[in-house]
Amino acid sequence: MSGPFRLGAIPGATPGTWIDRWKERMPHQPLELVPLSVADQRAALDHGEVDAAIVRLPIDRDGLNVIALYDETVVVVSSADSHLTAADDLDLHDLDGEVLIVPLDDVLALDIPGAVAPVFTAPETTEDAVVTAATGVGVVVVPMSLARLHHRKDAAHRPLRDAPVSTVALAWSVDRTTPAVETFVGIVRGRTANSSRA
Repeated sequence: MSGPFRLGAIPGATPGTWIDRWKERMPHQPLELVPLSVADQRAALDHGEVDAAIVRLPIDRDGLNVIALYDETVVVVSSADSHLTAADDLDLHDLDGEVLIVPLDDVLALDIPGAVAPVFTAPETTEDAVVTAATGVGVVVVPMSLARLHHRKDAAHRPLRDAPVSTVALAWSVDRTTPAVETFVGIVRGRTANSSRA
């Protein structure tokens, strides 16, 4: 068996169940979880740094196999005492006039009409953007998993009803479809150890 199976995962991805099944099914081949930024997800696959990766769409699919896994709700993160938290969920028009903080590692690239650009420099990371939003100077729009990942007591989030969902997928290089990759794909698709690949 040649080395561990390297699974890339973007922030917010939760592959724990699949990793547990891998350990049961492939006890002699360890699985190594490799954290990936969304900006680097394609390069990691192209350069063979990972055998497969849990990625956030869109991704350039040329030379890749891609299986959509689930769609994430997009949410607005604000300070816990923001007037936006009075509603159970929000629409894009609710953000009219709000300062929209867009971190340099933004994964959504949403255009929110009526939102206002901040006068300060964009934060480096989503985590920094959430910290900034928690102070009350603006809001940040992220997939639900990132709001949970960077949860703070002084911040709150509400679903953004009319924003497009953010899709998480499993991707791997067509040229590197090894038996180990096929096994992991089978686990993700819910195949049992005894079922055929059909």
